Amino acid sequence: MPSPLIVQHPIVEDKVRQIRDKDTSNADFLRLSGEISRFLAYEAFRAIPVTATTVDTPVVDGAPAVRIDTQFVIVPILRAGLGMTPAVQEVLPRHRVCLVGLRRNEETLRADVYLDGLPEDLGQAPVVLCDPMLATGGSLIQVLDMLRQRNAGEITALCLIAAQPGLTAVREAHPDVRVVAAALDHELTSIGYITPGLGDAGDRLFGPPVR
Repeated sequence: MPSPLIVQHPIVEDKVRQIRDKDTSNADFLRLSGEISRFLAYEAFRAIPVTATTVDTPVVDGAPAVRIDTQFVIVPILRAGLGMTPAVQEVLPRHRVCLVGLRRNEETLRADVYLDGLPEDLGQAPVVLCDPMLATGGSLIQVLDMLRQRNAGEITALCLIAAQPGLTAVREAHPDVRVVAAALDHELTSIGYITPGLGDAGDRLFGPPVR
């Protein structure tokens, strides 16, 4: 069972402070989401396999080098996961992006899938899930179930902030999934918001939805 990774670094912690701030603008929230996500991906894939190769530089031909050959499937959970995706794409040079959209059903309190962009067979490809807020774990587990049904390989979930109840739920449902987060909060409010958290990540990225 892989241990969750909470990235503890002064630069990351300072950016988490900024992204939590209720006065941070939508534009700055988007920028910070990308900056933190870049650090998360960097740490998450520190041990990524590489292939030995060579490169011709302006000074010498055939200098020793390495190449990343693994192709990842990046899966942002809409809509908030979109704020993380470009930075993860920049870090992982070979990838494709498959979108999954979830919408909270106020009657069942579960999420309805309104967009399923996953292929029928992922062919054991490694998957990177982008989900800014791991609160109760319900949405993340729902998408993890979908990925397992589609023959996903190793799965890494990147979260800006994780809550301990959600982290526990994910580990119980999918113990082989590694969660990488920039901060770990310990409590949820009565309506399932992470506290202290940062509010609704989707609203803070894009503004509240039009009713």
